[in-house]
Amino acid sequence: MLPTGCVVVIALLVLLGDAATAVAGIRVDPAMMIRQPLDSIPTFREAPAFRNGAECAGGDKVNVAMTLDANYLRGTMAGVLSILQHTACPENVVFHFLAARTDGDLVAMLRATFPYLDLRVYRFDPSRVRGRISRSIRHALDQPLNYARIYLADTLPPDVRRVIYLDSDVIVVDDIRTLFSVDLAGHVVGAPEYCHANFTNYFTDTFWMDPALSGTFHGRRPCYFNTGVMVMDVDQWRTGGYTRRVEGWMAVQKQKRIYHLGSLPPFLLVLAGDIQAVDHRWNQHGLGGDNVKGRCRGLHPGPISLLHWSGKGKPWHRLDARRPCTVDYLWAPYDLYRPSSPVLEE
Repeated sequence: MLPTGCVVVIALLVLLGDAATAVAGIRVDPAMMIRQPLDSIPTFREAPAFRNGAECAGGDKVNVAMTLDANYLRGTMAGVLSILQHTACPENVVFHFLAARTDGDLVAMLRATFPYLDLRVYRFDPSRVRGRISRSIRHALDQPLNYARIYLADTLPPDVRRVIYLDSDVIVVDDIRTLFSVDLAGHVVGAPEYCHANFTNYFTDTFWMDPALSGTFHGRRPCYFNTGVMVMDVDQWRTGGYTRRVEGWMAVQKQKRIYHLGSLPPFLLVLAGDIQAVDHRWNQHGLGGDNVKGRCRGLHPGPISLLHWSGKGKPWHRLDARRPCTVDYLWAPYDLYRPSSPVLEE
C-alpha cells in the first residue's frame, strides 16, 4: 500500500494533462481566472476547520515555525493548509510565525483565514541582521526575514524544545508528525542530505585556498542540505551557542567574500557533515528552478512527503502569469487566495 503522500501526488499528477490543456483555451472557469496584483495585502478564503482523530487524545504538540511576510503570504497560507489537511492530529500542531511586524493587517488576515489555528506570532527585528547581510546572487535571499531561522532558538519560548522550520514555498502531503518525531541521534539539526551535490560550488576560491577557513571541515564529511526544511533541537541549539557560530561566519563573509548565496552557506559552514540525515522524501526541493532564471524542473524519482519550490520561480507567480510549470499544478489545490478583480483569459 502506498503512503498517503504518494497517493496524493500520484492523483494530482493524473490530472496534469487535462489541466495543462485547459490553460490554452478560452474559459469562464473561476479556477482559470487571472489574478491582478494588489497593492495591499491579498485576501484569502477561510480554511475549513480540521479536527483531531481518535488517536490524538493526549498527544504531543507538533511545533512548526515559518516566517510571515506579505510577499510570500500566499505561499505561507497554502503551506499551512497542506499541513492541516494531511495530518491525523491537526489540533496538535502549533504554528510559530516570525514577522518583521506583529500587528496590523498581515496577522489579522492569517487569523481570519485560519480562525481555529493554534498560532503564535513573534517579532523579528530586521536590524539584528542588516549589518551582517552580504549581497547575494538573488535579491530575495538578502531580505532580513530570510535569516530569521538562525534566531529561532532565541525567539521561541523556553517550553518549545523541538521545532520544524519550513520555508513559505512548501506543500506537505504527508503527516507532519512523522517528520517531527525523527530521531536526531544527538544532532542539533535533522534534514535531508545531498552528498552527490558538488559541495565546493557553495564557496568561493578565496575560501578553499585559505587553509584557516577551509580547515573548518576537517574531520567532517560535509554534504549539502537545504535549510528550508529542518528539524531543530532547540535546547541543544541554545546550549551549543549555534547562533553565535553562524553569525561568526557571516562576519567573515563581510570581510572576505567566501560565498555567494544568502543564509545557507553559514549554516553549511557550522553544520554540514554534522546533521542527522532525514529521508529525501521530506524535501523534494528545487521545484522553483535555479536562482537566476527559475526554469521549470520535474520531480525527482521516489516517494514524496514534501514539495519545495526553492529557487527563483514560485508557483503562484507562474500560475498567475499563465506560464506555469507542470509541478505548479500540484501546488494549486492548496491556494486559498481570493482575487478581488478576476480577469478572464483571452
